[in-house]
Amino acid sequence: MISVHDDRPSGQLGDLVRFRQVFYSCLDARADAQFELADAVLCVDGPVTSLVELSLAAEHRRGHGGLYDGLNKGRVDIGRFRGVVASQQIPRCYDDRIVLSIDVSNWLRPDAVTSPDRLFCHTYGRGKGQAQMIPGWPYSFVVALEQGRTSWTAILDAQRLGPGDDDTAVAAAQLRGVVERLITAGHWREGDPQICIVGDSGYDGPRLAFLLADLPVRLLVRMRSDRVLAFPPPPRVEGAVGRRKRHGTGMDFKDPATWPEPARTTTTETSRYGTAVARSWDRLHPKLTRRSGWSDHDGELPIIEGTVIRLQVDRLPGDGTPTPLWLWFSDTPATAAQVDQVWQMFLRRFDIEHTFRFLKHTLGWTKPRLRTPEAADRWTWLIIAVHIQLRLARHLVEDQRRPWEKRVTEPGRLTPARVRRGFRNIRPETALPASAPKPSRPGPGRPPGSRNTQPAPRHNPGKTIKTDKAVTKKNKQAT
Repeated sequence: MISVHDDRPSGQLGDLVRFRQVFYSCLDARADAQFELADAVLCVDGPVTSLVELSLAAEHRRGHGGLYDGLNKGRVDIGRFRGVVASQQIPRCYDDRIVLSIDVSNWLRPDAVTSPDRLFCHTYGRGKGQAQMIPGWPYSFVVALEQGRTSWTAILDAQRLGPGDDDTAVAAAQLRGVVERLITAGHWREGDPQICIVGDSGYDGPRLAFLLADLPVRLLVRMRSDRVLAFPPPPRVEGAVGRRKRHGTGMDFKDPATWPEPARTTTTETSRYGTAVARSWDRLHPKLTRRSGWSDHDGELPIIEGTVIRLQVDRLPGDGTPTPLWLWFSDTPATAAQVDQVWQMFLRRFDIEHTFRFLKHTLGWTKPRLRTPEAADRWTWLIIAVHIQLRLARHLVEDQRRPWEKRVTEPGRLTPARVRRGFRNIRPETALPASAPKPSRPGPGRPPGSRNTQPAPRHNPGKTIKTDKAVTKKNKQAT
C-alpha cells in the first residue's frame, strides 16, 4: 500500500518510486511509450500546448509516431490502476472524515465529426444567458478534498459518460466503486466517521442517497432555488378512514411564506464571506413520481428524508452578488455543529474547479485531438497518474520561484504548477523502468497521389436514451 505518512524526504521519495513502478506495471501494451509520455508531461517547461510537442522533450526518447501509437494502440489496466490509486494516502477533512466530491468536466470536440460517443456538453459563457451546448466527451471525476483553502485534491476516479448512460446511475456506480476500494485499502473502518459525498445541483441527491444506502456515506448536494420539498404528514387522527397521507405541507424555496420556523439558526463570522447565516429544516423530502430514474422502480416509491440548509452570506469574492445557497443533507436531524460543518464542507467542493483548470490549462488534458474515445480514456488516466506523482512529490521538490511570485514558507504548500516546475530535478532519483527505444525504420505510409478509399464514418452527437420529454411528445403524437 502506498502511503506518505513518513515526513522524511527519503520515505516520501520511496513512495514516489514505488508508485512509478506500479504505474508502469499497469501499462499492458506500448508501456514504454506511454510511461515516457507521462514523464514528458511532468517535465516539459510551461503548459502543454499540443501532444506532438511532447515528443521533443528530453524525457521522451521516441518519435512522434511512437507517441501517437502508444495512445491509439496501447493498453492500460484501468481496473488494477484504480486499486493503486485508492491505496495512496487519502486527505481528511473535518473530524478526520473523508470528503469526496464528484463533478463532470467536458472535453469539448465540436469539429470531431468522425469521433463517436460525443454528447452535447453544457458550457458557460462570459455573459448572462450565454451558455451553449457544444459536442464533446464529458468525464465524471471523483476526488478527495483537503481541509482549508488549497488547490490540491486527490483524484480517485474518472469515467467517460456515454450517449446511453443514465447520469445518476453512472454516478452511483462510480461512487460505489470508489468507496468500496477505499474500504478495501483500509482507509475506512467500522467506527470511523461516515464518508461525506459532495455534489453540485446537477446531481439528484435523494436518488443517490437511496442507491448508496448500504454504504457508510452521507450525501450533500446543492439544490436549485426553485425546488419544492415536503415535510412529513401530520399524525393520523384516530378513527380516520382512507389512505394515509404520504406528504405533509410543502416548502417552496422561492416563497418565504411557506417556510416554517427553522429548526436551527447559526451565525458564523468568516474572513472571506463576512457573516454567514445558516438556517436548517429537518425531515424534508421530494415528492417522487414514476418518471426518469424512478420509472422502473418496483413497489411503492420511497420517502427519502434529509436536512435542508439555507446559507446566506454578506459578500462574495470579487464583485459577485451573494444569493442564498440551498443544500440537501441526507442525515436528519442535524445538530447546529453539524449544520456549520456541512456548509463549510460544501464550500471545499470548489477546490475541484482548481484541479480541472490545472488539468486543462497546464497539463493539457483536453489539448490532443484524438479520434477514438478509447484513446481519450488512456490519455485521461495518464494525466491522473501525472497528478498523483505531483502530489507525492509536493514535499520533495525545491521551489523554483519566479521573481514576481510570493515565497512559500510552509512545507507542502506549493501549488501543483510550482511542484511540476521542479519535478525534473528529482526525476533521475526515481524509478525509470522504461527501456531505451530500439532503432527502426519508419513505414512507407500511403503512396504519393493515392486517395483514401475508406473514409472514417461520421457520428452525430447526442443522447440515445429516451428522455421524459421525448416519451411525452411521442405519446401526444400517437393520440
